[in-house]
Amino acid sequence: MGTRKQDQLVLDARRTRAVPPPLYKVLLLNDDYTPMDFVIVVLQKYFGMDRERATRVMLQVHREGMGVCGTFPRDIATTKVEQVASFARQHQHPLACVMEEN
Repeated sequence: MGTRKQDQLVLDARRTRAVPPPLYKVLLLNDDYTPMDFVIVVLQKYFGMDRERATRVMLQVHREGMGVCGTFPRDIATTKVEQVASFARQHQHPLACVMEEN
């Protein structure tokens, strides 16, 4: 009786490292027409901020010309920019929302 040598499956143990997706900052830009209260509503509704944090970001937009709403993967950032632009248009405000790579 002969011994039968079974084929062995050898797995390559290379380590793969998942690369996180690039992140994008979503920014609100200041204008002279959009009411401050509307900006606060946008920050609460689309970025999940409480009133205090939304007020701080709104004041940053007002004083510095822009404010960071959050940092997100590209698809989420794009969606947020589109949602804010649509909501602002519906309420006839020129509020601009943009994204830039982090």
